[in-house]
Amino acid sequence: MQETHDAPLAEHTTMRVGGPAQRLVVAETIDEVVDTVREVDDADEPLLVLGGGSNLVIADAGFAGTVLKLETSGIDVESDDTCGGAMVRVAAGEVWDDVVERAVAEGWSGIEALSGIPGSTGATPVQNVGAYGQDVAQTIARVRVFDRQTQEVRTFSAAECAFTYRHSLFKATSQYVVLDVTFQLRVADRSQPIAYADLAKGLGVEVGARVPLAEAREGVLEQRRRRGMVLDASDHDTWSCGSFFTNPIMSARRFEELAAKVALELGDDAPGPPRFEDASGDVKTSAAWLIDKAGFGKGFGMPGPAALSTKHTLAVTNRGTATAAEVAALARQVRDGVHDRFGVTLVNEPVFVGHEL
Repeated sequence: MQETHDAPLAEHTTMRVGGPAQRLVVAETIDEVVDTVREVDDADEPLLVLGGGSNLVIADAGFAGTVLKLETSGIDVESDDTCGGAMVRVAAGEVWDDVVERAVAEGWSGIEALSGIPGSTGATPVQNVGAYGQDVAQTIARVRVFDRQTQEVRTFSAAECAFTYRHSLFKATSQYVVLDVTFQLRVADRSQPIAYADLAKGLGVEVGARVPLAEAREGVLEQRRRRGMVLDASDHDTWSCGSFFTNPIMSARRFEELAAKVALELGDDAPGPPRFEDASGDVKTSAAWLIDKAGFGKGFGMPGPAALSTKHTLAVTNRGTATAAEVAALARQVRDGVHDRFGVTLVNEPVFVGHEL
């Protein structure tokens, strides 16, 4: 276990902003994680658990407490057969894309569409990470956590995790620290059905088709690269938290009201907002579309230190010298602009630490 004081946090996040931690503890084993959490909680001090830092905007003032960075490791195969599938237990500190790469190489199908997503494995159940028609709720069997309230290690089944779109039981509270995640993956050399139209087009197949796992992974990585969503230190479009806002979900009636508002603002001949209806009858629409039509196009904010990505309107980016305050100011401008024009309040995906959006 490593411990430092007044440690800069910007270098531990993909947005690359944020001041110092009063104390930074790097834990490499589960015992170190549990011991540190117990120590901090017994002292009634602030605690921030940090994984890959891909979903955080830390205040310029930093964090006045202990930051626990999870660098635990281990990918343990509990079973691997065509009948029951592969049961794979992954330590919370494992880099998520390394896990996906391993799954593709081993012939474990079910998470290939989640290639290229930055961050650690322990964070994936917290916000039910998803992309290109897959999310981790489809393959998670159980999540093992340290319960800060009972001071015990507990295991949650997938049903107990209360997964919904970009949300879970763990996101709603700071009570649990994820220790490891067990995935149940299919043993197959081909992907799950391709559910995303642009991905299918890029792969040259129809929606619903299956392709070799390696082809699916590379197709997803290509889609993400074109949107600036694969980390690259030399590309400021990737100095971000990925998609900054979630796609709004609303009732069918509320969507019709939105469509009418769009027609009023943009004209009856203008295309309406994208519509994706789920089994319950609720409708999901595109945050990126709303942002663009509200007047915030790719690169909005440049040449300022914080700007929207030149590749994707959903990403708020640090152009190299941005502060957390400047990132938050741009995000507020976009959020408020969409609300003023279309009456929809976008919800941010990243967690703000030490300040509010």
